[in-house]
Amino acid sequence: MSIITAGRIAYPLERAPDIGELREVAPNVLWSRMPLPGGLDHINIWLLKNDDGYAVIDTGMYTQEAVSAWQQLMSNLPDNAPVRTVYATHFHPDHVGMAGWLVREGSGQFWMTQLEYMTCRIVYSQINEDGVPPEFDAFNRSAGWPEKAIGTYARGYGSYRRRVSQPPFSYRRLVEGQRHAIGGTDWKVVVGNGHSPEHACFYSEELKLLISGDQVLPRISSNVSVTPLDPFANPMADWLDSLKKLKTEIPDDVMVLPAHQECFIGLHARIDELIDSQTRVFAALLESLQESPKRAYDLFEVLFSRPIAEDNLLILNLATGEAVACLNYLYELGEITCSVDAEGVRWYQAV
Repeated sequence: MSIITAGRIAYPLERAPDIGELREVAPNVLWSRMPLPGGLDHINIWLLKNDDGYAVIDTGMYTQEAVSAWQQLMSNLPDNAPVRTVYATHFHPDHVGMAGWLVREGSGQFWMTQLEYMTCRIVYSQINEDGVPPEFDAFNRSAGWPEKAIGTYARGYGSYRRRVSQPPFSYRRLVEGQRHAIGGTDWKVVVGNGHSPEHACFYSEELKLLISGDQVLPRISSNVSVTPLDPFANPMADWLDSLKKLKTEIPDDVMVLPAHQECFIGLHARIDELIDSQTRVFAALLESLQESPKRAYDLFEVLFSRPIAEDNLLILNLATGEAVACLNYLYELGEITCSVDAEGVRWYQAV
């Protein structure tokens, strides 16, 4: 085993598994990957071996490539043991997308927190036969989207349903502090917010492991977004509070098993990095908003150090959601003001 260090963060495993490959990271804990379209081309999934089969935490996005990868993986599970239980950390397609497929393939139990399950059901079902709901169009226009992007959004409307297999019609509820005995090990549910409404992490004190989902990632930050469903939300405050909660409740010597990229040691250092980075982002936004009023769309280069293409709907949605999340956070702190023009566009300026 080699340890590669970056500051106070260590990467103890020599390599990640290929798609559909299994690697043991601890007794009865296996690591595999499912394919994703786009630049972030994978999601890590975790299989916990029990006496009667496996429990899987997170599933991948519903694509034909993921179906093939799951079929290959299940045929290669040791002792031909089946997947008995499915856990989803949260409702995003790369985490819950294959859950319904797995349940229909024979997995008996499906676990999720209540807010994540309800959000999954709502977003999956919320298809307006008349096209994009006017509230959604109003949200994008208020952020300053040009007409070309509005048209792209209309053509891509309803994409969640295409990336998620029909979700199970019933579930078992994960709650904060709940304990699950899997593979002879006790796993405690630790709930966070911000990246999604009620994100579940799983902590094993015995194995010194934290399955962190998207709450803490090693080399990128979690996307924290406002969406048209809740346009005046403040998820950034929730995410920062959740990071502080994780630092308080989870020891620093755990190995973190994240949803993307590599496993790492140095949870507290990584949390400090994420909070410090976000603080610098707020400072850069305030400096820009001192110069002149700006729309969310105008702040992409400040936030991401690059322009965001109008025709890449996924990236444009994420960038807009994160920009509005930062602005809502600063607005609630009283650091900025907001005015709405005759076209419904929201303009922000530092106090």
